[in-house]
Amino acid sequence: MDARPGKVAIFEQFAADGIRHMFGNPGTVEQGFLDVLETVPGFDYVMGLQEAVVVGIADGYARATAGPALVQLHSGVGLGNGIGMLYQAKRGHSPLVVVAGESGVAYDAMDAQMAADLVAMARPVTKYATRVVHPDSVLRVLRRAVKIATTPPRGPVFVSLPMDVLDELTEEPAVPGPRLDRAAAPTPAGVDRAAAVLAQARKPIVLVGDGVSVSGAQAELVALAELLGAPVWGVDDSEVNMDVAHPLHRGQLGHMFGANSARAVADADAVLVVGTYLFPEVFPNLTSPFRPDAQIVHVDLDDYEIGKNFPVDVPLVADPKPTLRALVDAITDLAPERAARAASVDHRRTPRPAIGPDSPMIERFAAELVDRAGDELIVFDEALTASPGLVRQLRPHRPGSYHLTRGGSLGIGIPGAVGAKIARPDAPVVGFTGDGGSMYTIQALWTAARYRVGAKFVICDNQRYHLLDLNIETYWRERGIDAHAFPGGFDLGDPELGFVKIAEGLGVPAIRVARPGDVAEAVRTMLAHDGPFLVDLVTA
Repeated sequence: MDARPGKVAIFEQFAADGIRHMFGNPGTVEQGFLDVLETVPGFDYVMGLQEAVVVGIADGYARATAGPALVQLHSGVGLGNGIGMLYQAKRGHSPLVVVAGESGVAYDAMDAQMAADLVAMARPVTKYATRVVHPDSVLRVLRRAVKIATTPPRGPVFVSLPMDVLDELTEEPAVPGPRLDRAAAPTPAGVDRAAAVLAQARKPIVLVGDGVSVSGAQAELVALAELLGAPVWGVDDSEVNMDVAHPLHRGQLGHMFGANSARAVADADAVLVVGTYLFPEVFPNLTSPFRPDAQIVHVDLDDYEIGKNFPVDVPLVADPKPTLRALVDAITDLAPERAARAASVDHRRTPRPAIGPDSPMIERFAAELVDRAGDELIVFDEALTASPGLVRQLRPHRPGSYHLTRGGSLGIGIPGAVGAKIARPDAPVVGFTGDGGSMYTIQALWTAARYRVGAKFVICDNQRYHLLDLNIETYWRERGIDAHAFPGGFDLGDPELGFVKIAEGLGVPAIRVARPGDVAEAVRTMLAHDGPFLVDLVTA
């Protein structure tokens, strides 16, 4: 291999690993490799105006492709701006490969402008964080980073790239890194133990998360749930892990209060946990929510999450798809009457709720969108308190067609939709967000306009952080505090946010919809527009 600067070689490595986009915000210490990028054929730089926007776009791209997304941040200050979104990516297991520049190893002792320990900053919000210090290890480290990011349990990784290291020559070859196959089946003994627990259960329940989607195990999950006659609840559940209109699907447990999860699982004598941790709540129960005699079976490739908070009777570190398939076969052999009973039950999809005079605006809009957009519609959902109404009409059932916010960081709705549309340019992509959440990353509209990304955006505008209203009401009830006026900091209506003017100022046409009679025309106009378009939907 001929010697060339590291700043050139890194693009050879990215190409070898199938990476053709860099989502970034430029800075001085990255200018060397960004200058080279302009000469690399078939490699695109997608610029965002702030680092949280950049990470959000990359997250949406990674979720839509189920592959790695490359992020460039600017030194310590840019990494700091992106950390909230990186936390979301870590909680959601997004395979982001994040790089940031530094002035150089030579300046380590100087404690100069922008000096920071980038690895220490990144470590809490990434799966792996490191720094390259020698030119002959630049590509090796990048291959390792891509491998770690894409190996389940997936997650973001970080590599610091000092400018002086990238300026040095390297003869290191650019070769594809390994993509590890972790479709590991459980042992026959493990399957037998789990099947024995589930086959004799009278009140089984299934708790699922995005490990099902990563594994592609949706069909196997449905087959097992039908065989058991078990209700299915989403836990760490932000992808289409099961058709939400299936009669056994019960919805989401929620991410706030452990009491909600405890009520859902209280009567179960057997619990099957698949592809999730227990429980992703801000205020989880400190004691087990399960019956003392309940038997717990936990299937996941992430061994850290199995038994992390509550005891497990049958822990299976295995891929959900072959595991669920094996359980269906084993339970059918143990309890053939279950299979006969399952075959006699009507499992047709539940009907979509009809729209009536009192239907909320979000449901009217969603129903019209479903009718007009067709089966290829992809939705990025950060509607938060408006999300239940949205989902009632969308009824997501096709894997890859629906992505829910995760991790607790506001602002993913608009940039996530931009990234998903870049990944899926031929599909209609609509991002839903709230008025509060939109303002964290509304600069992403400029990126959509600059690169002619034809995603559509809907802001559910109730002029409040309404989720905080609901949460503080729970806080008052738990503490015996009489209800009173909400804190003034929850209000977003004074002054009113002018989303139409904001969008137009960033290069995206927009309309405001405040009356039910205007919904149909708004959806038609939005979908017909050739390019990005925003709807300010008044939901208050």
